[in-house]
Amino acid sequence: MTTPEIYQFIANEKLGVLSSISADGTPQSALVGIAVTPELEIIFDTLLSSRKAHNLTLNPRCSFVIGWSGEITVQLEGAARQPSGPALEHYQKIYFTRWPDGPARLKWPGISYFVVRPIWVRYSDYDQNPPLIQEFNF
Repeated sequence: MTTPEIYQFIANEKLGVLSSISADGTPQSALVGIAVTPELEIIFDTLLSSRKAHNLTLNPRCSFVIGWSGEITVQLEGAARQPSGPALEHYQKIYFTRWPDGPARLKWPGISYFVVRPIWVRYSDYDQNPPLIQEFNF
């Protein structure tokens, strides 16, 4: 398994479960629509009033689980940031390619974009015997 192969796997998925940590240390998870860069950065939009946005603003550490048809998943841990300026435009272009309805949400008050840069990735394929499990550190 290579980084380009993991990218292709994630690019074929539209949803991921994001987990973040609240100010009081409570873990919180949310299903979000995702897009991915070749560097395995996960992009998603949310409202600044959401729990996840508040959590990630206070503590950018988070994780994702992506893929659940069959027994193939990617687990990803990383740090989230809110890009701005030209970087935001770059990530929005990638996100809008995956989510053509995304530009309509730009009118929503408080819409924001987060990018999660991976620190650790685990690819697990239990659909084969023996299972293929590979971990990557960034």
